[in-house]
Amino acid sequence: MAGLKKAVVKTALETLYFTGAHLALRPWLGGVGSILTLHHVRPPVAGGFQPNRLLEISPVYLERVIVRLRRTGVDIVTLDEARRRLMEGDFRRRFVCLTFDDGYRDNLRHAFPVLKKYEAPFTLYIPTSFPDRVGDLWWLTLEHVIARNSRVALVMDGKNQSFDCSTTEAKYALFDHIYWWLRDFEEEEDMRRALRDLGTRYGIDTAEFCNDLCMTWGELGELAADPLTTIGAHTVNHIMLKKASDEAVRTEMRMSAATIEAALGVKPRHFAYPIGDRTSAGPREFAIAAELGFTTAVTTRPGVLFPEHRAHLMALPRLSLNGEYQRLRYTTVLMSGAPTGLRNRLRRVDAA
Repeated sequence: MAGLKKAVVKTALETLYFTGAHLALRPWLGGVGSILTLHHVRPPVAGGFQPNRLLEISPVYLERVIVRLRRTGVDIVTLDEARRRLMEGDFRRRFVCLTFDDGYRDNLRHAFPVLKKYEAPFTLYIPTSFPDRVGDLWWLTLEHVIARNSRVALVMDGKNQSFDCSTTEAKYALFDHIYWWLRDFEEEEDMRRALRDLGTRYGIDTAEFCNDLCMTWGELGELAADPLTTIGAHTVNHIMLKKASDEAVRTEMRMSAATIEAALGVKPRHFAYPIGDRTSAGPREFAIAAELGFTTAVTTRPGVLFPEHRAHLMALPRLSLNGEYQRLRYTTVLMSGAPTGLRNRLRRVDAA
């Protein structure tokens, strides 16, 4: 199923590019700018089963994207500057913001040298439990359990179930099946408990994911000291806020900002909703972010920025630099606004 979806997406992007439809549609669907979502930036790793590969791009590809943006006259700006342009209606030049979620160490090792080389400003959104070394990167627990075993057993919907995952195709199918079953839990803690139990059963040391992959406060301090860097908040525990109570949402947002300010001496003005799709953040979360004084907040709802977003600064869309589609023509098509505009049925703002 994942392979079929990927093929369909690639076909759509290729069609828009080679027919020139993305250029024809750009005057209506291209907006005034965009915010790009990135997670990992690191050299490719060999291996057939990498279900989270969509969350990483190579340093070479990041450099190619930046060079293409500069050559085509697109400004790479901070979120503060993007907000100013939206509020003041300053759309003389198209603009892009680069944003990195979760604070992975490879952002320092592999992304920052590229960003520094081209003096490209960027934003890091930090879930504070990650540098505190108590974060739960649950999606990696699921990946590693399936990767290391040819059969996986767990209790699903009150029944003991066992699944064959002896082939790469079967592993991808099982990952999708369990992932979306977990995402459907009403309570996030129930979902995480199921993953912890699964990790324990198969000997996965989940604590090592934070230690190995996420920056320490000291490393974050190195980046925060550079004027190119904006530090944003991303909750404490990287939870899907829509599943939490009003009080819990406020606490996660407020405490993440307070912890970052205490650790780095910088009070975050910008926020990113974890997961960030419609199931994870909606009007209640947008209102709370505004109430707590953030000046922008980003989702992962796909789309480009239009002048109308000046009235929806707590629900800004982003475009994902997806590791499965690392070709410049795909990024060019995405930034034309054509794929997301058609997907959104020509609706400019999605804040409901």
